[in-house]
Amino acid sequence: MAESAIGSVLGNMSTLAVQETTFLCGVNLEVGFLKDELKRLKSYLKSADAKRRTGDELVATWVSQIRDAAYEAENAIEAADYMEKRNRLKKGFMGAISRYACLPSDLITLHTIGAEIQHVKRKISEIFDSANRLKINLDTSDVEMVNIEDEYPQDYGIMHQNFEDIDLVGFGDEYKEIVGKLVDKKENITLSVVSIVAMGGAGKTTLARKVYTSSSVKQHFEATSWVTVCQKFKGIDLLKDIMKQIMGARDESIAKMNEYEVGKEIHDFLLQKRYLVVLDDVWETDTWDQINKRVEAFPDATNGSRVLLTTRKEDVANHVQMPTYVHHLKKLDEEKSWELFSCKALPSYKRSVIRDVDEFEKLGRKLAKKCDGLPLALAILGGYLSKNLNAQIWSDILSDWPSTKNGQMMRDILARSYKDLPNHYLRACFLYLAAFPEDYIISVSDLIELWIAENFVPHTPKHILEETARNYVTELAQRSLVQVVDRSRAHGWIERIRIHDILHNWCIEEARQDGFLDGIDKTAGQAGASSSSDNLMSYRFSFQTLSDQILPATPNVRSLLGFQLVSVSLPKLRFLRVLCIEYSTLEDFSSIIGRCIHLRILRLRYCKGVVLPSSVGKLLYLQTIELKNWASDSQVPNSLWDIPTLRHVSLRNWFSSPPPPARSVRLQPKELQSLVLELDPVGTDFRWHDMMIFLGQLNQLTTLSLSMHPNIPADVLNIFANMRHLVDIYLYKFDVLDKLPAEFPQSVRRLVLCADVIKQDLMLILEKLPCLVVLELWGYKGRTMCCSSQGFPQLQELKLVNFSMEWRMEVGAMPRLSHLALMWCTKMSKLPDGLLQK
Repeated sequence: MAESAIGSVLGNMSTLAVQETTFLCGVNLEVGFLKDELKRLKSYLKSADAKRRTGDELVATWVSQIRDAAYEAENAIEAADYMEKRNRLKKGFMGAISRYACLPSDLITLHTIGAEIQHVKRKISEIFDSANRLKINLDTSDVEMVNIEDEYPQDYGIMHQNFEDIDLVGFGDEYKEIVGKLVDKKENITLSVVSIVAMGGAGKTTLARKVYTSSSVKQHFEATSWVTVCQKFKGIDLLKDIMKQIMGARDESIAKMNEYEVGKEIHDFLLQKRYLVVLDDVWETDTWDQINKRVEAFPDATNGSRVLLTTRKEDVANHVQMPTYVHHLKKLDEEKSWELFSCKALPSYKRSVIRDVDEFEKLGRKLAKKCDGLPLALAILGGYLSKNLNAQIWSDILSDWPSTKNGQMMRDILARSYKDLPNHYLRACFLYLAAFPEDYIISVSDLIELWIAENFVPHTPKHILEETARNYVTELAQRSLVQVVDRSRAHGWIERIRIHDILHNWCIEEARQDGFLDGIDKTAGQAGASSSSDNLMSYRFSFQTLSDQILPATPNVRSLLGFQLVSVSLPKLRFLRVLCIEYSTLEDFSSIIGRCIHLRILRLRYCKGVVLPSSVGKLLYLQTIELKNWASDSQVPNSLWDIPTLRHVSLRNWFSSPPPPARSVRLQPKELQSLVLELDPVGTDFRWHDMMIFLGQLNQLTTLSLSMHPNIPADVLNIFANMRHLVDIYLYKFDVLDKLPAEFPQSVRRLVLCADVIKQDLMLILEKLPCLVVLELWGYKGRTMCCSSQGFPQLQELKLVNFSMEWRMEVGAMPRLSHLALMWCTKMSKLPDGLLQK
């Protein structure tokens, strides 16, 4: 992925403050020269990459040198850019001096940077000499000139196409049968198991997910949970996940509970309920025994409760000691294979523009037959061919089809689909999924922030970075390279994804071979050093389940992701851009983080040993910070708010520190798009007036979530007057809310507003919001609530909690409402006639 490295470096250089050729205190940074040389090298990589993949070790080394040179160039230039940014932000007398003259310490730094740039120039010159010796084609006449618009995939068909329904094609009979086995109380009222057994890629999880989300199942069971077991599971982790789903327990409340306590809580809660537990992707026969070994967590109340299990092994399906129905999921027959393949390769919105559909159907039926009835192969090949509607390409694939077993067939299809991705940015985005653990449910918002931090998302004239990245996710989903877990009802976009373990394993292997990313997992026997190709040093690492050691990473590492690391120390990482760690204990964090001046994203979830030092204000490139920890009294230094590049801030730990003082709010970041704060100001000098000034100036926000203990002051609602871009608002909670401001941001699509007592009928104001799709309100205590005939034109989901009133609705209100939830509305005697007449 050297092409990706150079692409991201060139993209970053275009955003830096230093000029094309900058002289600072006599040091020529030669930024323009380096950019031109890197562009030339990027062009040659197409020829070199083909040779590298044939096993040419000399070329592999040459490609590695290109990537190393690109990163070294970026590090040097960014160090100079950092110094310029830092001096611009300095205050007082020393700030004025540093803006017009070099301090002695700066002069030393600049000369060091100049020497590093000269070193990079010599290295690039040697790379060109090596290319001639290796006879790598350096003729760029046939190399396409990439326009920035071409880097942005345009073809998305129906942008919010329901990929999930397409993936179920061919499983209609199985779906009905399994739903029937789950909801039929007459046949068996004792706790029993329904197992789906099939080989990898046969569609077990897709079928189980469709069953789990069906209206019949949701209405029949009072409590449901879904956990993916995978090969390296811990019983207590599965139980905690189940407890959170069925009881709504917060991570903080269950963090210190042991396995017996969690199991007992689950048992007592389920004892009076009909429940469904899904165990997806079970590998070991003793899995059920393991999660019930401390206490019988799942009681048999003889009320028709069920366990739905998916596995590749029949002995696993039959091992559970309770009544079991085993459903063998067969491969798709020829006709069903064609049905699924054609939905992917020839979707209805494309058929109308195809000149000779019959020819494509003839070739497509032959290709579908070659996939041997495996839904995963059919979906990925179909997704690839939908982007290549050229009969000759289809015919060539059919002629070149490997006469090998399923495993090699899948690898060939994956490699072809990966290579066909529109640009190196999207290929890097896809390979980045190897950083996550197997069967990990990936938040698309989190993933996008990582992609942007890695410079995998190009700046385009017509689109913000997040929009381009969401379209990348859509592209991967259309090609069936990722599976859609769920969508945002408020926005329609994909909210969470997962990657099939067959694709995940392929990504891991490809990322290692390319030196793109190295995954080290102690439970998989990789507790030691990197396992990348000998010729390609990795700059990105993902660690899982390591303990009691310094993380084994190279000094030049750019990205560190960690999952369940017990008592580990971070090495000194001067060039770190990404640090994302969860469920871990970190040593010496505070003394190291301030030196990571290149850092773009800092995400720490449920990590012990984390104290944010004032030196965090030195991270002048930081785009995203998310802290969600176990500490009981966390402080946020004021220096954080001086960082000019912040786009996303999420501080979810009931922070007790006050907001920045009023005199410094002018330094607040202008690019901030999302702000999530959980505050607990009891016992502190909390300056609410300063907070109001600070929030009021964040006029670029699209998302604001504010939770405050014990209550949010009601005047916080006044800040919305200047927030014309707000799309998502979450406010928890007010004490007594008399009324809303007369004008609310017209762009709002999701509003969650919680109060102990709401006096005003909010519907009179909220029903006029033209874009509102999701509305959740708590605590209305008025006598009546009225919705007019033209009210809520776009509302799809409404949740009312702790309401006591008569609800009136005129016919025509809420024409698009599809989901209604009422909780603790004990005095609401009936639903309005206008709602019942829909």
